[in-house]
Amino acid sequence: MNTVISPRQPHLSPGLLDAVRARLIRDRVDPTPARVAAALRAEGGVLGDSELLSIVRVLRADLTGAGPLDPLLNNPGITDILVNGPDQVWVDDGGGLRRVPQIRFRDDGAVRRLAQRLAAQAGRRLDSAAPWVDARLPNGARLHAVLAPIAPEGTCVSLRLPRHRVFSMDELVSSGTLPAAGAHLLQAVVAAKAAFLVCGGTGSGKTTLLSALLSLTRHDERLLLVEDSAELRPEHPHVVRLQARPPNIEGTGGVDLHQLVRQALRMRPDRLVVGEVRGAEVVDLLAALNTGHEGGCGTLHANAAADVPARVEALGCAAGMSRQAVHSQLCATRALIIHLARFPDGVRRLTELHVLRRDANGLVHTVPAIEFPAEGGVRAHTGVTDLATRLAGLWAPPPGEG
Repeated sequence: MNTVISPRQPHLSPGLLDAVRARLIRDRVDPTPARVAAALRAEGGVLGDSELLSIVRVLRADLTGAGPLDPLLNNPGITDILVNGPDQVWVDDGGGLRRVPQIRFRDDGAVRRLAQRLAAQAGRRLDSAAPWVDARLPNGARLHAVLAPIAPEGTCVSLRLPRHRVFSMDELVSSGTLPAAGAHLLQAVVAAKAAFLVCGGTGSGKTTLLSALLSLTRHDERLLLVEDSAELRPEHPHVVRLQARPPNIEGTGGVDLHQLVRQALRMRPDRLVVGEVRGAEVVDLLAALNTGHEGGCGTLHANAAADVPARVEALGCAAGMSRQAVHSQLCATRALIIHLARFPDGVRRLTELHVLRRDANGLVHTVPAIEFPAEGGVRAHTGVTDLATRLAGLWAPPPGEG
């Protein structure tokens, strides 16, 4: 678990600090030492060099950075920062959510100013007329903020931070996310150019695993990544990114994943990757996986691998497809379902792999093929024969199984 150290606050009355802050904002100048010193003199304050530099750090973080959150944003181990109020800051650094009591804001006004400043960095509006925002910051972080009175207990800010590097398969094995047998199986899935969906709940490690798997693809393949927010970071020499754009305040100019998937299909992808399938783009993805685009993949929110067909059905029907068409298209993809789970201790782990089958009524359901129990080992299930056939020459069930 990473330790977060709060910066030492200077000894300065809140009133004088607010006056200096207001003067710098009014003059529209950066909080350099010279300008802060001049603003202090103008407000009748005098400080020594060390206290002046401390004031400069505080004001720079407050006016151009993320205020008290700066130490958290600079911590590479933190993936989520949640602010529920002035003295309610929580983080997730891989061990589950924990409160950081040493990080706090002066009042709700300070949290509100931070949320508005971050929204402005993303080119979005956040005020009483538009009391919530969902945007991507220039550093790749995903911002969501809600103002009072929509959030009656005060401004709430949620930040999902991008990973600074890609984890290798060996690192995922070492961390316990993948058993060694699971890593070998997933390497075979990539090598076979099988279509697959990585599913799991929020924060279960879907994007981390998908990035690692894409890094295994051959270097002569062209990867087309379609994402709502740039989170996938495969280590690969030929990556082309398409990124969605939200509508502006007038409600125009938006570009969604549905449109981007259609564009990606015209860009000669060897592998079409949808970072998160959650809307009408499922129609084009299913069509792509049925028209010669091998190795397509993406992530999908689902509580269990067995829930994937119902989830795809809901998305496809909402986009205008009939139930029968959705199941027919899904079955034809022959996609493999890779499920990750997040456990109470914060560990994210590969738990099972399912194959798709169609029943007598024409509806698709998943069939367990391989399970990786928490206590260790590998269990083969009914679908293991289908899986072995799909990965022929690249993977075989452990001896005595299947």
